[in-house]
Amino acid sequence: MGAQNGKDLLVKLDMDGSGAFVTAAGLRATRISFNAETVDVTSVESQGGWRELLSGAGVKSASISGSGVFKDDTTDERARQIFFDGVTPAFQVIIPDFGLIEGPFQVTSLEYSGSHDGEATYELSLASAGALSFTAL
Repeated sequence: MGAQNGKDLLVKLDMDGSGAFVTAAGLRATRISFNAETVDVTSVESQGGWRELLSGAGVKSASISGSGVFKDDTTDERARQIFFDGVTPAFQVIIPDFGLIEGPFQVTSLEYSGSHDGEATYELSLASAGALSFTAL
């Protein structure tokens, strides 16, 4: 994967549960992180005393974060409602020249800030809430 334009990494949210995905407007910076917990099965019989991990075990998770400015009342309102309702709708993350990640996420943090001589900004954090699918692009 060669150098990519950061603005091409998109976070999209399902607006009404029907699979109508819309890009979260105003995001300037986005990040996705994939994690997998390990299950250590090392014993005194482990070759050379090296740690052994149980293949395919452990919990997988993903987290998304983004920050930006308000530009679209519709997606801003939807993100806020998702947080206050505590629901886990589908989101999509498009990673250029890599793939499309889709699945349920919970809005775990929604922060608003601003200074007297600047624009109002927000930060959004999401945590995976079920199985995610990956489609190569």
